Amino acid sequence: MSTPPPPAPDTDPRVLVVEDDDVIREATAVSLNRLGFDVTAVADGASALARFKAEPPDAVVTDVMLPELDGVSLTRSIREHSTVPVLMISARGDDIDVIAGLEAGADDYVTKPFRSNVLAARLRALMRRAALHPPQDAAPAPEPAAAAPPRDVRRVGDLELDAGSMDVRVNGQLTPITPTELRLLLELTSVPGTVLSRETLLREVWDYAWGGDTRVVDVHIQRLRAKIGPERIVTVRGFGYKIVG
Repeated sequence: MSTPPPPAPDTDPRVLVVEDDDVIREATAVSLNRLGFDVTAVADGASALARFKAEPPDAVVTDVMLPELDGVSLTRSIREHSTVPVLMISARGDDIDVIAGLEAGADDYVTKPFRSNVLAARLRALMRRAALHPPQDAAPAPEPAAAAPPRDVRRVGDLELDAGSMDVRVNGQLTPITPTELRLLLELTSVPGTVLSRETLLREVWDYAWGGDTRVVDVHIQRLRAKIGPERIVTVRGFGYKIVG
């Protein structure tokens, strides 16, 4: 999977906003521009996908309900080519909207009505985390060094995570995962066998300093289980999750 490199410090992050409501689209674009983002706004999913392929942004904000190509299908199409952060907007907090978007590969979501500063904070958190742990094929070639740093290779049973190269292997086979799933796995493998609460994972993986909806954690755990094996991540009811060998 390819993804654009993190934005340079002296440039505004490029965000593609997809919203069919003219008033909301314009207001969101103006607000994000004022908050330091370079915004391109389109009204439907098909136009958004074409724009994404022509000029990949640093992040995507998309409504769920869109003409021609809905937000869930748009996100799924983006995930075929890129791991760029995707934040979904839902007109309501219904489970069916939220879960469908997250299962398609979205990294987070907000519900309408939302405050522009909250949307901006969520976007910056997603992009900051993506920049910290880019996919392997997007990482720059390492410069020659006098001595290679010690490798941080974590092993839990037949699961191996190289925290330097960001490679994940199960039974020796390379397993592709998204940046958000990678951050989740990094947290779980930092303390194997220890239960981490959903609130802890929200704070450490999604960079939330405020309370968030823990459904985003649950759905990403499900996606990660599908890739590394359901038996490796144990649910401790009422507490959270732990990884086991």
